[in-house]
Amino acid sequence: MPKKIRVGLLFGGRSVEHEISILSAKNIAQAMDKKKYDVAFIKIDKQGACFSKTEIFKSIQSVDVLFPILHGTFGEDGTVQGLLKLANIPFVGAGVLGSAVCMDKDMMKRVLRDAGIPISNFMIVQDFEKDKITFSDIQNKLGVPFFIKPANSGSSVGIHKIKDKNQFEKALKDAFQYDRKVLIEEYIQGREIECSVLGNETPIASAPGEIIPQHEFYSYEAKYLDEKGALLKVPADLPEDTVKKIQEIAIRSYKALCCEGMARVDFFVRGGDEILVNELNTLPGFTKISMYPKMWEASGISYSQLIDKLIQLALDRFKKEKKLTTSYRRL
Repeated sequence: MPKKIRVGLLFGGRSVEHEISILSAKNIAQAMDKKKYDVAFIKIDKQGACFSKTEIFKSIQSVDVLFPILHGTFGEDGTVQGLLKLANIPFVGAGVLGSAVCMDKDMMKRVLRDAGIPISNFMIVQDFEKDKITFSDIQNKLGVPFFIKPANSGSSVGIHKIKDKNQFEKALKDAFQYDRKVLIEEYIQGREIECSVLGNETPIASAPGEIIPQHEFYSYEAKYLDEKGALLKVPADLPEDTVKKIQEIAIRSYKALCCEGMARVDFFVRGGDEILVNELNTLPGFTKISMYPKMWEASGISYSQLIDKLIQLALDRFKKEKKLTTSYRRL
């Protein structure tokens, strides 16, 4: 009988998505094939503490592959991925570059725009210039309503839909609690469509799903606090040619942003046929209602099969990277 693969689940973390990470880790552990994998739980608390620095390295080096399920900052932004690269441990999901670029909505949108991928209009405000920007400036450039978002955050935390000057000033102050850089984005009146992507060099896209918010927009409360905050429709009711176009743009976006392993690509579909990429999430949720695994289930890949594929993708990438030399060789 082949030796079991020991998988470390790294979860919790310092981000505002700590509790969601715990739920995701539980679901991943339950879905794993116990005949093939042993699971080691490695929890990081809200203060960022887990063990001493020496002990955390010992923990992650005791596993064959690590599955980071740390949503948001200090987990999805390239910081943990850098640690794992230094520790020489195979890990699931995007590497340092893909994680960092997708986490920063400013940089993500710049890369997508340069790759010719359709996105919404946006502008950026840094903390040192926040007193110079006015509601009328944004109204003239983006129209009203518009959205304010921390550039580096997840799960719609710190996001506000702005309709007037009073809302603007309060929302800007709130968004700067989460990041030193804030994204201001035009409002898109359209359907919210998502598509899961899986793979390394040759990624594939799932059947798309649709989020139908029951709140004014898909806020943190709608996602996690209100059981009836949103309706999830998988697969989405879309024409076949629109589905194909969404899948093609999802894969193009995934490749442009140097993603590996997995990502969920979020879209707006406006006016029936205009498709805009909203953002990519490189460590999407794995709770019972999370769209990433649900869309793969609708595409013929079960939760257990999905976890298996993600682990194998991590091990395959690591094997290829091990063949690279780190010292100078003369031709």
